Amino acid sequence: MTTDLTKVTCHCGAVELKVTLADGLNTARRCDCSFCRRRTVAAVTVNVGDLEIVRGADNLTLYTFGTSTAQHHFCKTCGIYTHHRRRSNTNEYGVNMGGIEGVNPAEHEPIVWNDGVNHPSDAKA
Repeated sequence: MTTDLTKVTCHCGAVELKVTLADGLNTARRCDCSFCRRRTVAAVTVNVGDLEIVRGADNLTLYTFGTSTAQHHFCKTCGIYTHHRRRSNTNEYGVNMGGIEGVNPAEHEPIVWNDGVNHPSDAKA
């Protein structure tokens, strides 16, 4: 299922995204890496070309760590995570499922957890 023109916002509304979900809400996942397990947000997959910042690009702040491949974006005003460029596939974004208009992640439990602690990018050669 592909959902066209899905609206995603932060809590205060300063940031608004328009996205096309790669496979609807079927891609919802959580990650247990050192960063993601602290926020426990479910994210859904959006291909890089399918995310548009409609409003508030100047109100986004960026956080990276480790390899700096994953790029996590947050609203400067309310602090809500909106989306991130994935380390596992830089052609994809993870988008905050809770920020999607009309979606309550609690209604989609259980949501699968990915093993971010043992990420393939961290394997020693």
